[in-house]
Amino acid sequence: MAHPLRKHIEELIDLTDEEFEFILSHFGQTKKRKHQYIVQEGEITTKEYWVLKGCLKSYFVDNQGKEHILQFATENWWITDYESFTKRTASKTSIDCIENSELFYITFENREKLTTEMHKMERFWAKKSKLGRIALQNRILSLLKNSSKERYDLLLEQYPKLFQRVPKKMIASYLGVSRETLSRLNT
Repeated sequence: MAHPLRKHIEELIDLTDEEFEFILSHFGQTKKRKHQYIVQEGEITTKEYWVLKGCLKSYFVDNQGKEHILQFATENWWITDYESFTKRTASKTSIDCIENSELFYITFENREKLTTEMHKMERFWAKKSKLGRIALQNRILSLLKNSSKERYDLLLEQYPKLFQRVPKKMIASYLGVSRETLSRLNT
């Protein structure tokens, strides 16, 4: 049976066994408990994570103490504070585990080394980056043009299992609505 990370990478590029072993040698693996941080606001983010198992959230807390969720990451998704990871600056977000999670990670240095030594992986991350920008653009457009109900219905349509894994309070934060509004949308 193919390694899950290999299956994920091969959705975009083909690999030989030797190429995958070389790629895998640049990754580490870790397990994190529910509520455990992998990134904390203000720290420099040194790793990019791929979710093998579990569910995480990326968020920031505003000056009034309100949490704003930017992203959820479940199986086969990548997550980090990309500005901090790339520019080596203080993270503007925090990322923690909503569930116990198993993660693969790659450091910035190993990612740079891997893409320099293996152009297939440079293409892989370029494709992933484009897909991520498309998803971000669609999320921003949805926040700007869609009603709360339309945003709720779209999230439910795209990620129905997320509603079984994530508390309603977090769904409301992601959608930019109050918990009460979410309850009304849910009926």
